[in-house]
Amino acid sequence: MKQYDMIVVGAGVIGSAAARELSRYQGSLAVLEKNSDVCEGTSKANSAIIHAGFDAEPGTWKAKMNVQGNQMLDQLSEELDIPFRRCGALVVCLNEEDMPKLEELYQRGLKNGVEGLSLLSREEAVKREPNLTDQVCGALLAETSGIVCPFEMTLGLAESAAINGAKFYFETPVTSLEKIEEGWLIHTPKEDFTAKTVVNAAGVHSDELHNMVSEKKLKLAVRKGEYCLLDKAAGSHVRHTVFQLPGKYGKGVLVSPTVHGNLLLGPTAVDLEDRENVQTTAGGLAEVLEKSALGVKNIPTRQVITSFTGLRAHELGDDFVLEEAAEGFFDAAGIESPGLSSAPAIGKYLAEKIAEKLGLEKKTDFNPIRKGTPRLREMSREKRKEMISRNPSYGNIICRCEEISEGEILDAIHGVLGAKTLDGVKRRTRAGMGRCQSGFCSPRVMDLLSKELSLDLREIRKNQKGSEIVLERTRGGEKA
Repeated sequence: MKQYDMIVVGAGVIGSAAARELSRYQGSLAVLEKNSDVCEGTSKANSAIIHAGFDAEPGTWKAKMNVQGNQMLDQLSEELDIPFRRCGALVVCLNEEDMPKLEELYQRGLKNGVEGLSLLSREEAVKREPNLTDQVCGALLAETSGIVCPFEMTLGLAESAAINGAKFYFETPVTSLEKIEEGWLIHTPKEDFTAKTVVNAAGVHSDELHNMVSEKKLKLAVRKGEYCLLDKAAGSHVRHTVFQLPGKYGKGVLVSPTVHGNLLLGPTAVDLEDRENVQTTAGGLAEVLEKSALGVKNIPTRQVITSFTGLRAHELGDDFVLEEAAEGFFDAAGIESPGLSSAPAIGKYLAEKIAEKLGLEKKTDFNPIRKGTPRLREMSREKRKEMISRNPSYGNIICRCEEISEGEILDAIHGVLGAKTLDGVKRRTRAGMGRCQSGFCSPRVMDLLSKELSLDLREIRKNQKGSEIVLERTRGGEKA
């Protein structure tokens, strides 16, 4: 049995943010994650938007955490070496009768303390975004809205926590919790843990953990959203994130550039019973293409290179659940949009509450700096030459679409929380995220994983157990 002062359940962006902030304090800390890597749940499939904070009802956790989290992103991106850009957002109105709703959204943003808001006429909006449709009659501009890579943000937070002493346990799902005198006894299939405090950051399963410890039951609706991602050739079609006026299920289908130069469309919003259903559907993707065209014209849909589905946990009261649900058990439940934007602030809030409860002092040697893997495609020609002269593996390109070298992949495998799967390499380096969607590079990445981790090729997985790619050898030899 392993004993810790603090345990975080879940290594998505919320759990990783909480772990990083908790690692600022003196005390033992662990993160338990049911999947094989960080960022395998809700955090891996979302709109990648850092929202300004105009949408949430004033006074809610969503409003408070969104605005605070947005303000933290500039410093955080510098410290964690993650890509982040304040591209701004436009909320477009498609009907003159709805213009008062745009004014309401503007006033709500002001109440929430959002800076850089302004209302634009159609002419002003089209000047900023020439590809807006003829139906657009006005827009709300939010200058502080931005875009980020959710994979790199989550990984950066997690690696920072690990650098500062947090221990990560993967493929370690929590099956039950018991209240004990010292805090909590946490059961997993591998081993048991004890902790004085627990953070529940279990995403779409956070209500299940909550209901193990609290008489006040929590029920989450799991909402599915489908997306289309377009090639970098379409990445400049819009310069801002373009939303349509929010409806019953949130902000609707957006059109947005990504920090890596692609164009993103989505999501849909469908409530599900199955909390693991991440399949795309023909109807859902058709809806994405149809609705995205309402606000932005001439979208080059032939440039779609992949589609994906994300799941988000919707709390029926339409707010985040941030509370001490039982003695020493802290909820971060029902974290849907703007959860990615709010994550830094949520992590800070929870860490301060726990530190106060346990009487923890801040470390004097906390290291806020984390360096990501080198990005050769972003370097000058001279810098690339210097890297390759020091290590020739950086001159061997594995992923042609994204220009990812062998050296970058080796860095990802041997990093602080090293990649062990194809998806792990992909999220750390972007190998396999280009136009051919890993059609060329995946066998070479598999070879590197096999060699560096001393694994048989039949043990190399896409992500979780059961996703092995090579099943049998087709001819000759002992090894696959």
